Amino acid sequence: MSSKTLLTNQIKMENDNKLIAEFMGMNYGDPNDNSVMIQMTPQGNEVVPINSMEYHSSWDWLMPVVEEIEGLGIVSFEKNLQEEGDYQCLFTKGYDILICHYADTSIEATYNAVIEFINYYNKLK
Repeated sequence: MSSKTLLTNQIKMENDNKLIAEFMGMNYGDPNDNSVMIQMTPQGNEVVPINSMEYHSSWDWLMPVVEEIEGLGIVSFEKNLQEEGDYQCLFTKGYDILICHYADTSIEATYNAVIEFINYYNKLK
């Protein structure tokens, strides 16, 4: 993989992680600094550098997002694309949380489904 492709993938992943962080209630503490976000915790505000977010690689980061989505009460969301390289994902309340295809790992499939759902949900708002 070329260095340009790696940089493009890194930027996309950071943008997707920011999208998830915003969905989970994080915000930018300083409008002039978009390299960190603020997460409110019971112990107080926590500064989270964007490049340290692990939604794409850690179940500990990603599963609370899946639980948040499930808690919205939206019965289902489907994204079924016919293009090669696209995937299908489905969130359902109370049964299988999601089904995704076309991903190398289950965390990648879940992450892709979460991104698709948040984009869909943001359009509804």
